[in-house]
Amino acid sequence: SVLPSPVPPGLPDRFRMFRSCEWEILERSLNILQASDFYWGPLSVGEAHAKLQGEPVGTYLVRDSSQGNCLFSLSVRMPTGPVSLRISFQEGYFRLKNWFSDCVVRLLELVVAGTRNNPLHFDEMGGTPLV
Repeated sequence: SVLPSPVPPGLPDRFRMFRSCEWEILERSLNILQASDFYWGPLSVGEAHAKLQGEPVGTYLVRDSSQGNCLFSLSVRMPTGPVSLRISFQEGYFRLKNWFSDCVVRLLELVVAGTRNNPLHFDEMGGTPLV
């Protein structure tokens, strides 16, 4: 499930400099992401985890990353509690582990479809797989 977003439309101004082709990818992806209802914008990791704590396992949200080298973070309610995973942006692609796409929403769709049969494991989640 998805935790609905209160973020109004508009592009964030906190991003590093991009080449024009990268900015086009980022701007298009942000527009799609903002229309998705699960983008929360500049939400801290603590705030994201607090919002997810009482939600069912599997509920997630996307927020701006507090790390300077990542644009977004995926915060997910796992059986052991909420965890956050960084979504990086390199060479025109958003990346989460071995998955990548030129759109954050499409990346999440690929991860959801792919982890049904092949769970992902992240150090941040201990031994719990992301399904």
